[in-house]
Amino acid sequence: MRTVGVDLAAEPRKTAVAVIAWSEGAARVESLRLGVGNAEIIEAVRGAERTGIDSPFGWPEAFVRFLNEHDGDGLPVPNGLESRDGRRPLAMRRTDLLVRASTGLSPLSVSADRIAHVAFRCAGLLAELRYSGIEAGRVSGRAVEVYPAAALLGWGLPARGYKGLVNRAALTELVARLGEAAPWLDLGVGERLCRESDDAFDAVVAALVARAVALGRTELPADEDRAVAEREGWIHLPNSPLETL
Repeated sequence: MRTVGVDLAAEPRKTAVAVIAWSEGAARVESLRLGVGNAEIIEAVRGAERTGIDSPFGWPEAFVRFLNEHDGDGLPVPNGLESRDGRRPLAMRRTDLLVRASTGLSPLSVSADRIAHVAFRCAGLLAELRYSGIEAGRVSGRAVEVYPAAALLGWGLPARGYKGLVNRAALTELVARLGEAAPWLDLGVGERLCRESDDAFDAVVAALVARAVALGRTELPADEDRAVAEREGWIHLPNSPLETL
């Protein structure tokens, strides 16, 4: 099996893609690249059983409804938008709320935070994947939504404080911790880049989550959440230890 992890950014320059080849009892990072465009991502996805993409796959239903009502000058009055609490449903998807409840981490708001441009690019990428004949639904399919920080936390590894140049030492330590937790994983050609770039490291984590998805070891929406998840997107959280991969 091959799995792919994509740490998607608004521009190719900071986008990383990892490919992990799996065999009985072992896994090896086959390739790890920074500065990756959509065409290269699609090529990697085509050669893999599952791909994990670190980006929201959709927007909150309430936000989409709000845009349509505002566009048509049809916002109801009163609407509660004066308060932060009244605006909260516009900012957080159902999956974001569930991740926060189960992990304590708050995913960035796709409609009100820095990740919006990444989500715009992701929407275009998903359309390209479907055009290429690759199933990319918002809950299941060959490409799924992942959240590396939440996965790391669930596997007992640090989920904060390793991003950016000022935290390079923490990133180096985290790479070593991952090696101790998963001695069967050979970072190979990607080890140096993982220590130098948190984008590259997150791509590797995304590819590990993709393996969990392929094995059926991530949380899926409850029946009452399935319909909204199909529209808003769904973050796949691993529900078994790292060694089970």
